[in-house]
Amino acid sequence: MHLFKQSIRTGVLASLLLVAGASAASASGVRDEKPVTMDPLVVKEAKTHTLFMGADIALNLDKDLYPVRDVIGSSWVIEINREPRIVSAKSAPTNLKITPTLKLTEVSVSISGFKREAAYSYDNDPSVRLTKSLSNSSTMSTDLLDIARDAQARVDTMNNAALAGAAVLAGSDDQFSFNAEFYAAQKRYAELHQTKTGYRGTPIPSDVVGGRPENQNLGIVPMNVAHASNVASSAIDQTLGGNEAVGRLLTRGFDAMEVDFQISSTKPLHNPYIVTMTRFHTVGSKPGTVQNLVYALALNPIDSKFSRVHFTEDGFPFNYELVDFQLHIYDRGIEVATNMAADRVELTRDEAFEYVKSEYIGAHRRATLPAVPVMGSLPADLPVKLNSGKYEQPFFVRVSKEGIGRGAFADEGCSRPIDDPYLASVVERIRFKPALAEGKPVDGVTVVNLAKLTI
Repeated sequence: MHLFKQSIRTGVLASLLLVAGASAASASGVRDEKPVTMDPLVVKEAKTHTLFMGADIALNLDKDLYPVRDVIGSSWVIEINREPRIVSAKSAPTNLKITPTLKLTEVSVSISGFKREAAYSYDNDPSVRLTKSLSNSSTMSTDLLDIARDAQARVDTMNNAALAGAAVLAGSDDQFSFNAEFYAAQKRYAELHQTKTGYRGTPIPSDVVGGRPENQNLGIVPMNVAHASNVASSAIDQTLGGNEAVGRLLTRGFDAMEVDFQISSTKPLHNPYIVTMTRFHTVGSKPGTVQNLVYALALNPIDSKFSRVHFTEDGFPFNYELVDFQLHIYDRGIEVATNMAADRVELTRDEAFEYVKSEYIGAHRRATLPAVPVMGSLPADLPVKLNSGKYEQPFFVRVSKEGIGRGAFADEGCSRPIDDPYLASVVERIRFKPALAEGKPVDGVTVVNLAKLTI
């Protein structure tokens, strides 16, 4: 797994925002020859987008990389030949490639009351381990007392003079029961209370070999009820009050992380999931040695009402030392910004467009490409019109080198304008990646199909 971290160069971003303001003024026909006086009563343009440092996650499978599209439970979902495939991290180690990248999103979720602290995994929780130990000791105590009472009853029966010779039949049906079970109970106790030098507790009777007593005299009973009670009490006392025993239960250290927060989103997220990326140092390893742990968890749908997210992430070594922690939220494989995102910057729509355009031109310095719709604020009633059958046919748009649409046309030569005010308003709301000629932005023409438009 590759995990890196970058930061935005603030100088470059500041320059980008200045360009955004200039482009917005140019697009609206405002000249910058005279200084602009800011009216305090004028409402500032809303910040509609968030630029942040996100992470692209891909799964390396059979020497190919497959982007993660979803999470089910704690398993990754990828697509192979357009078919979803679930890959569980529990069944086999997974090789992830995580690429930090700047992302721009119109969706941003709010996280409130975030808490993260070291914790115990379930099996390592001292209260759980103590309860299990008490349960085992209590079970053994009951077994020992029952066996001792049964044995004492047999002795009393066999020593009853009133029964004469028939008394010997009292133990003939199970003549090895007591000693064998007593040995098993003692061995169980000893296994639960091991020390470096051997087993602690009542020694195994010398006359027991392989679980069967060598002395088969029915009149000899190696333990009575009182002795069994003392052995049982010793087991419980060592579990509850023995400093060494309790100390071993409490000193293994934290090996998990407990995370708790409230989350909401102005725009509903129907298939959200969370991915945490943790860097930590293992106690006892060389200074500067850092390991990575990635954890994924599917979430319930998120809406404008705050809902609680609580989980315990395990898999850490005992007494790990936290170096870095990142939390990322995705919906249908697309990452959305959070108020905890690294290098977070809020942008207006025009500023966001200038960022997208700058990145596009920078990534295609020698390319010749047509204009492409990239973003926009479409009318709320457009889906209704599309569902009714309107605007099913594609049309042509003349696009300036700044990425602004200049009208809708019925032909590629843009000689036959479409007389439709509503359609014209839709085109005005769309922003385009400009056409490129050997990497230089130029005026161009592109085809638009509103029924298939995804921006």
